[in-house]
Amino acid sequence: MRLGVLDVGSNTVHLLVVDAHPGACPLPAHSHKAELRLAQLLDGDGAIGSAGVERLVSVIQDALTAAEDKGVEDLLPFATSAVRDAVNADEVLDRVRQETGVELQVLTGEEEARLTFLAARRWFGWSAGKLLVIDIGGGSLEIAYGMDEEPDAAVSLPLGAGRLTAAWLPGDPPAPDDVRALRRHVRTEIARTVGDFSRLGAPDHVVATSKTFKQLARLAGAARSAEGLYVQRELKRESLENWVPRLSGMTAAERAELPGVSEGRAGQLLAGALVAEAAMDLFGVERLEICPWALREGVILRRLDHMDQG
Repeated sequence: MRLGVLDVGSNTVHLLVVDAHPGACPLPAHSHKAELRLAQLLDGDGAIGSAGVERLVSVIQDALTAAEDKGVEDLLPFATSAVRDAVNADEVLDRVRQETGVELQVLTGEEEARLTFLAARRWFGWSAGKLLVIDIGGGSLEIAYGMDEEPDAAVSLPLGAGRLTAAWLPGDPPAPDDVRALRRHVRTEIARTVGDFSRLGAPDHVVATSKTFKQLARLAGAARSAEGLYVQRELKRESLENWVPRLSGMTAAERAELPGVSEGRAGQLLAGALVAEAAMDLFGVERLEICPWALREGVILRRLDHMDQG
C-alpha cells in the first residue's frame, strides 16, 4: 500500500510518501516539505500566534493535496515538540482538525525517542548490538539506548536547535558570552541524564539522526546526500570540536555558504553543534555513524508492524 507520513515538526512540515507492506523495506515515492519553524513562532507566553496557526493550516492543506495527487491510501499525521509545548496546543489542534480534517497525533518526547530508536535498529540490524541513538530536532533532543527494538532507556530534553537559537543566541553572529552561556546550559541539562544510560553499560554502536547531524557530518567531510542512502557517513568528535568555534564566529549567511548547509537551517546550526558536541563529550563518544532513517520511518515501521499483527 501507499502510506503517507505527515510530520509537523519544529522546523518543517514534511510529507513522506512510501510504498510499503509488512516485512518489506519502505520505498520512498515522494517527499513534500515546507519550512515553518514553529519553534521560533511561539510568542512571549509560549503560544503559537494566529499568523503561525494560519500558516500551519495552509501548509497542511498543501500537503493533503500532494498526498491525494500521489495516491496515498493511509495518512499518518503527527506533531512533535513545537505543538506539544505550545500553551495553546489544544486550540491549535482543534483549528487544524476543523479546517483540514486532519487529526494530528501529538507524540510525547519519549515516544519520539522510542520510534527513532526503532528506525535505527531496523536500519542497522541486530548485528549492531547495543545501540545509543541521538537525535537533535528543532525543538528537542532525544536520546535512546538498548539491545532490542524497544530501548531500555529513552529521554527527551528541550534542547532543539531552533528552540535554543531563538532563546539564547539573538545576535548574528552571536555574542561570545551568549555562546558560553548556552554551552553551559546544554551541558548541565544533558549531564543530568548520563547516569541513567551509563549504568546500562557501554554501547556497541553509536548513531545519530536528524538534519543537524547530517549537516555537521558533511562539514567534517562526509559524503554528499546525492551519493545515496547506503554510503556510510560518520562524525568524529575531534572534527566537531574544531568546527564549533568556527561556526560561532560566522553569521547565518556565512554558514549557509558551507557545504551541505541549507539557508533555512544555517541560523540554528551553531546551537545544534553545541548540543551534538556536548552529547558526544558527556557520553564519551569519539565517533558516531549517521543513520538515514529517523522518526518518520519509525512511525511507518510501527504502522506496518500493527498491520502485520492484524
